[in-house]
Amino acid sequence: MKRMRRPHHRPSGGGGGSRQSNGQTPLNRNHVFDSNGPDLRVRGTAQQLFEKYLQLGRDATGTGDRILAEAYFQHAEHYFRILNAMNQAAQQSQVERQERHAARQRAYSEQPGDRRGPDGEEQPSNHVPEEEEAVSEATAD
Repeated sequence: MKRMRRPHHRPSGGGGGSRQSNGQTPLNRNHVFDSNGPDLRVRGTAQQLFEKYLQLGRDATGTGDRILAEAYFQHAEHYFRILNAMNQAAQQSQVERQERHAARQRAYSEQPGDRRGPDGEEQPSNHVPEEEEAVSEATAD
């Protein structure tokens, strides 16, 4: 009877350069990726890897190696998609921050006793507390 060999597996992650096991794209633009390309290992941000693989693909096209060029262009496309996902997440996050800020501004401006004018400058108060009114009326008599 023949024994079947089990393939050797890397612990958690399985390679591919990703350090996150949940498959989510990191939202930090400065995240450094370890990329195992077709014939070399490259390290850098998504933007740097996109540009590097694009240049490697152009160089391979110039030397006539269409297969290697296609592999590089596919790697470049992968990092291009990561960049797009990061940009969309950043835009969504910015919109959410602006909405929260606007809601806080509305809540603050609706509070009683707010002395800010339309330009945001503090306005002088015309309100005189009742105790002071009574004192000023008593001294005026």
